[in-house]
Amino acid sequence: MSYFTDLAHQYIDGQWRTGSGSWDIIDFNPYNGEKLAAITVASVTEVDDAYRAAERAQRAWADVNAFSRRDVVERVLRLLEDREDAIVDAITTEVGGTRVKATFEVRLAKEFLREATQLATLPEGRILASPTPGKENRVHRLPVGVIGVISPFNFPFLTGVKAAAPAVALGNAVVIKPNQNTPVVGGGLIAHLFEEAGLPAGLLNVLITDIAEIGDALLEHPVPKVIAFTGSDRTGRHVAAVAGAHFKRAVLSLSGNSALVVLDDADLAYAADAAVFSRFVSQGQICMAANRILVDRAVEREFTEIFAAKVRDLRTGDPADPATQLGPVINTFHADALTGLVDQALAEGATALVRGATRGNLVEPTVLTGVPAGSPILEQEIFGPVALLLPFDGDDEAVRIANDSPYGLSGAVHTRNVERGVRFARRIETGMIHINDSTIQDDPMVAFGGEKASGIGRMNGESTVDVFTTHKWISIQHGRSEFPF
Repeated sequence: MSYFTDLAHQYIDGQWRTGSGSWDIIDFNPYNGEKLAAITVASVTEVDDAYRAAERAQRAWADVNAFSRRDVVERVLRLLEDREDAIVDAITTEVGGTRVKATFEVRLAKEFLREATQLATLPEGRILASPTPGKENRVHRLPVGVIGVISPFNFPFLTGVKAAAPAVALGNAVVIKPNQNTPVVGGGLIAHLFEEAGLPAGLLNVLITDIAEIGDALLEHPVPKVIAFTGSDRTGRHVAAVAGAHFKRAVLSLSGNSALVVLDDADLAYAADAAVFSRFVSQGQICMAANRILVDRAVEREFTEIFAAKVRDLRTGDPADPATQLGPVINTFHADALTGLVDQALAEGATALVRGATRGNLVEPTVLTGVPAGSPILEQEIFGPVALLLPFDGDDEAVRIANDSPYGLSGAVHTRNVERGVRFARRIETGMIHINDSTIQDDPMVAFGGEKASGIGRMNGESTVDVFTTHKWISIQHGRSEFPF
């Protein structure tokens, strides 16, 4: 099977279809510019077809035994294990990340599939007491129905799997709209695995399209009850507004501006390793990446020397080469934007300790220090291989600088005193923070999400059950009630 030939289609109600939209999405390899596929976009008609198919299929699926739903997810896991090498190759080709990154993405997807098999049987009903004589209160957990999933380009396979697997395990149906830069590994490949695993037609659908073609039809359609979106806070605000106006539940995983903080008692060599990984893995195109690296002035010089030396040794090039540590960013537009952002910071007075060149979509790493307060680069998600080193004097100033951001997704603090690290972590306004580790963490059992402009809601484990199910109260009156009239 050729993934970029056979799976580059819409997938609706168990059928691989050609969209009826007015233009084609061209899927490119971001490293060498090779054309991988041309896909005619889905129109509003296909959006309706997908949601209606999901609605029909979900009614019967909700009544299927939870253990049978679990079996389908287990088969997806086995298929993924059997085809891991080919899927890693496909992710590397379409996303442009290194093989190390693609292998990590697939490994984590397998963990989320294993967790989804457990979630299938987790929901349980409750019987609650009542002050009314003879009243029996039963509270049931039921699937919400149909879920719309909008996934990003940076971890498209993982993001699609971690939403689709628990959703169908819990009795829901799903419509996935992958990012147009990754339509196959973020959409068609996931549909193919679930199809081959025996998931009934209509329960998982893939729409490859764009707002330019369908407007807000994906969000406004009356069928989906939940919209799960991963992407920028700018788009997330629009998703939240439209979903709210239509009384839909939205779970949003949005932008980050994470700080990795190096306190004066940290293991500096280890902290530098964690900082390099936290900033530059996947070319920095991760919402949890450490944009800002905060260093206590007492250890600033030593840490900076270690960190800058490690960054200079990073190799940028062909992501299929096992020796490559940084592949291309997703497209030329993004590469040019990153170059412009660095040039602006330098013009404002920042100093480049490391200044990487840009060659096409390959953006070599850059390390900036002396960034003036108020510079736009301090306030935004960089989403590229650019690190900012910021000194501080003492823990209180570090807390102030770390919290001086509209975002609050992830973070890390390095110290030899774990309890000092815990006290520090509790003061940082983020949904997640990690002591003596990277800012980039995702665990299938632990609530994942951010504060402030980094999102709404949580995913993973029991938090996913909360998002993808709803409560229904059924009361039974044993005997006769007395009514006042």
